[in-house]
Amino acid sequence: MPLSTYQVRASIAVSDINRAVEFYEGRLGLRALQSGPSAHVADGSRTYGSGGGPALNVYQSDTAGKSPATLATWYVDDIDEIVAELASTGVEFIRYDQLEHDAKGITARAGGGRIAWFQDPDGNTFAIEADA
Repeated sequence: MPLSTYQVRASIAVSDINRAVEFYEGRLGLRALQSGPSAHVADGSRTYGSGGGPALNVYQSDTAGKSPATLATWYVDDIDEIVAELASTGVEFIRYDQLEHDAKGITARAGGGRIAWFQDPDGNTFAIEADA
Protein backbone atom coordinates (compact mmCIF):
# COMPACT_ATOMS: atom_id res chain seq x y z
CA MET A 1 0.00 0.00 0.00
CA PRO A 2 1.33 3.50 -0.79
CA LEU A 3 1.82 5.99 2.05
CA SER A 4 -0.90 8.19 0.53
CA THR A 5 -3.52 5.77 1.90
CA TYR A 6 -2.47 6.44 5.51
CA GLN A 7 -3.11 9.37 7.81
CA VAL A 8 -0.07 11.54 8.59
CA ARG A 9 0.62 13.34 11.88
CA ALA A 10 3.17 16.06 12.69
CA SER A 11 5.58 15.28 15.55
CA ILE A 12 6.78 18.20 17.66
CA ALA A 13 9.69 17.92 20.11
CA VAL A 14 9.38 19.92 23.35
CA SER A 15 11.82 20.32 26.24
CA ASP A 16 9.22 20.17 29.03
CA ILE A 17 5.99 18.23 28.48
CA ASN A 18 4.20 19.96 31.38
CA ARG A 19 4.95 23.42 29.96
CA ALA A 20 3.90 22.15 26.52
CA VAL A 21 0.58 20.83 27.88
CA GLU A 22 -0.19 24.29 29.29
CA PHE A 23 0.52 25.85 25.88
CA TYR A 24 -1.12 23.33 23.54
CA GLU A 25 -4.17 22.71 25.71
CA GLY A 26 -4.45 25.98 27.63
CA ARG A 27 -3.54 28.53 24.96
CA LEU A 28 -4.28 26.73 21.69
CA GLY A 29 -7.31 24.85 23.01
CA LEU A 30 -6.25 21.48 21.58
CA ARG A 31 -7.75 18.34 23.09
CA ALA A 32 -5.42 15.50 24.09
CA LEU A 33 -6.59 12.21 22.60
CA GLN A 34 -3.99 10.18 24.46
CA SER A 35 -0.81 10.42 26.50
CA GLY A 36 2.07 8.03 26.79
CA PRO A 37 5.78 7.59 27.28
CA SER A 38 8.52 9.43 25.40
CA ALA A 39 11.95 7.79 25.57
CA HIS A 40 12.57 7.60 29.33
CA VAL A 41 9.80 10.03 30.37
CA ALA A 42 6.83 7.97 31.56
CA ASP A 43 4.14 10.53 30.67
CA GLY A 44 6.22 12.52 28.16
CA SER A 45 3.98 12.62 25.09
CA ARG A 46 0.53 13.73 24.00
CA THR A 47 -1.42 13.17 20.82
CA TYR A 48 -3.68 16.12 20.04
CA GLY A 49 -6.72 16.11 17.81
CA SER A 50 -7.50 18.78 15.27
CA GLY A 51 -9.89 18.79 12.33
CA GLY A 52 -11.62 15.60 13.46
CA GLY A 53 -8.63 13.31 13.93
CA PRO A 54 -5.18 12.98 15.47
CA ALA A 55 -2.98 15.79 14.16
CA LEU A 56 -0.01 16.51 16.43
CA ASN A 57 2.24 14.23 18.44
CA VAL A 58 4.00 16.37 21.07
CA TYR A 59 6.82 14.63 22.91
CA GLN A 60 9.58 15.54 25.35
CA SER A 61 13.02 15.41 23.73
CA ASP A 62 16.48 16.96 23.89
CA THR A 63 16.02 18.04 20.25
CA ALA A 64 13.21 20.50 21.07
CA GLY A 65 13.08 23.73 19.10
CA LYS A 66 16.00 22.91 16.79
CA SER A 67 14.23 23.56 13.47
CA PRO A 68 13.71 27.14 12.25
CA ALA A 69 11.11 25.95 9.72
CA THR A 70 7.31 26.00 10.07
CA LEU A 71 6.42 22.56 11.45
CA ALA A 72 2.63 22.56 10.99
CA THR A 73 -0.05 24.83 9.53
CA TRP A 74 -3.72 25.18 10.35
CA TYR A 75 -5.87 26.15 7.34
CA VAL A 76 -8.79 28.25 8.55
CA ASP A 77 -11.81 30.07 7.12
CA ASP A 78 -11.47 33.30 9.14
CA ILE A 79 -7.85 34.09 9.99
CA ASP A 80 -8.75 37.36 11.73
CA GLU A 81 -11.05 35.55 14.16
CA ILE A 82 -8.59 32.73 14.91
CA VAL A 83 -5.62 35.08 15.37
CA ALA A 84 -7.71 37.28 17.71
CA GLU A 85 -8.81 34.21 19.70
CA LEU A 86 -5.25 32.94 20.08
CA ALA A 87 -3.91 36.40 20.95
CA SER A 88 -6.54 36.64 23.72
CA THR A 89 -5.01 33.51 25.32
CA GLY A 90 -1.51 35.02 25.24
CA VAL A 91 -0.21 33.58 21.95
CA GLU A 92 2.21 36.07 20.38
CA PHE A 93 2.52 36.28 16.62
CA ILE A 94 5.89 36.57 14.88
CA ARG A 95 6.66 39.57 12.72
CA TYR A 96 9.40 38.95 10.18
CA ASP A 97 11.42 42.05 9.22
CA GLN A 98 11.28 41.31 5.49
CA LEU A 99 7.44 41.13 5.45
CA GLU A 100 4.69 43.69 6.01
CA HIS A 101 2.28 42.64 8.77
CA ASP A 102 -1.00 44.19 9.88
CA ALA A 103 -1.58 45.13 13.53
CA LYS A 104 -2.49 41.50 14.37
CA GLY A 105 0.66 40.03 12.80
CA ILE A 106 -1.03 38.75 9.63
CA THR A 107 0.70 39.16 6.27
CA ALA A 108 -0.08 38.43 2.62
CA ARG A 109 0.80 34.89 1.54
CA ALA A 110 2.69 34.17 -1.67
CA GLY A 111 0.14 33.21 -4.34
CA GLY A 112 -2.73 34.91 -2.50
CA GLY A 113 -4.37 34.56 0.87
CA ARG A 114 -3.02 35.51 4.29
CA ILE A 115 -0.76 33.92 6.90
CA ALA A 116 0.39 34.44 10.50
CA TRP A 117 3.09 32.59 12.45
CA PHE A 118 3.53 31.85 16.14
CA GLN A 119 5.85 29.73 18.27
CA ASP A 120 5.44 27.39 21.21
CA PRO A 121 7.58 27.88 24.34
CA ASP A 122 10.45 25.90 22.73
CA GLY A 123 10.53 28.04 19.57
CA ASN A 124 8.74 25.50 17.33
CA THR A 125 7.05 27.55 14.60
CA PHE A 126 3.44 27.07 13.45
CA ALA A 127 1.27 28.93 10.94
CA ILE A 128 -2.36 29.90 10.51
CA GLU A 129 -3.38 30.35 6.85
CA ALA A 130 -6.51 31.41 5.00
CA ASP A 131 -7.24 31.71 1.30
CA ALA A 132 -8.95 35.10 1.69
